[in-house]
Amino acid sequence: MNTITIRKSRLSDIDDIMRLYRQAKQYMKETGNLLQWNEHYPDTEMIRQDIVSGCSYAGEDAHGFLHFVFMFRIGDEPTYHVIRDGAWLNDEPYGVIHRIASDRSVHGVFSLCLAFCRQRIRNIRIDTHADNHVMRHLLQKNGFQECGTIHVRDGTSRIAYQLPE
Repeated sequence: MNTITIRKSRLSDIDDIMRLYRQAKQYMKETGNLLQWNEHYPDTEMIRQDIVSGCSYAGEDAHGFLHFVFMFRIGDEPTYHVIRDGAWLNDEPYGVIHRIASDRSVHGVFSLCLAFCRQRIRNIRIDTHADNHVMRHLLQKNGFQECGTIHVRDGTSRIAYQLPE
């Protein structure tokens, strides 16, 4: 197996990143998660903004082929200000992970992303749709605790998780 390197995404990666998101959406449908990402989410402009702001990361092999992508940012997430049916584990500074997508050819992608993020900050928050059973399993497997429910920008609910420090 090739060694995977995580690096900041570049604008020249957009076509490959969108390929990864198309593959992820197909996998979500196959596993019963029909509502989390629609045909317009994530869109090219959102990905471009993530790259320009320096919070888009890509996992590439030794040949420069992208196998996964994710957004990671340290700082406030506005959709996390209100949490219902629970509470965050703490009010300390945190990093947030969004929009993980993989071509599924590399195993342990979530663990690789998490290790990368934890090198930068120990306190991590993430959210996912109730129907995303694959991600919910990965979150629980990696020690995340379910904290409550948040609502994303379009008003739909997500289950909020936090990894204890």
